[in-house]
Amino acid sequence: MNTADLKALLLEALRLKELPRTGWVRAGVEQPESVAAHSWGISWLVLALCPKEIDQGRALALAVIHDLPEVRAGDITPHDGVSDTEKRNLESDALAQMLSGHKRAAELLALWREYDLGETPEARFVKACDKLDMALQAQRYEMLQDELDLSEFIDSALRKLADSELAALLS
Repeated sequence: MNTADLKALLLEALRLKELPRTGWVRAGVEQPESVAAHSWGISWLVLALCPKEIDQGRALALAVIHDLPEVRAGDITPHDGVSDTEKRNLESDALAQMLSGHKRAAELLALWREYDLGETPEARFVKACDKLDMALQAQRYEMLQDELDLSEFIDSALRKLADSELAALLS
């Protein structure tokens, strides 16, 4: 990958800062967070809550890359009528195209796939942090906009948080 292509990739990735989270837009949140802000939130939770048995560096890498394909594929939610398999394929193809020619493309794609499949302790922990971040953000938005009822986001997170210590942070 030449310098111009690398710069183009780096600039494209920055578009995550401009991509609002679709679920918050649908729910009527004023000035919803960006996908990049969400990724930062997950990274912060990984730093703050990572158990000793989890490789924190690997978990941080998963947190940073987990939504990168959304630059091209968009922020697909369960309300969009896209199957999990179709979403996985869209995002995998988008990331492969983005990283094409990058010297670490295979490694970065493998990190994203690890997160997506959720088969390692690190991936499962980051997925839990993803849900926790969503629920905490919902609580924050409810504090800022009294008329909002974002309980569907909190309830969804609670259903998926198997770790009672993380779920306890939502009470």
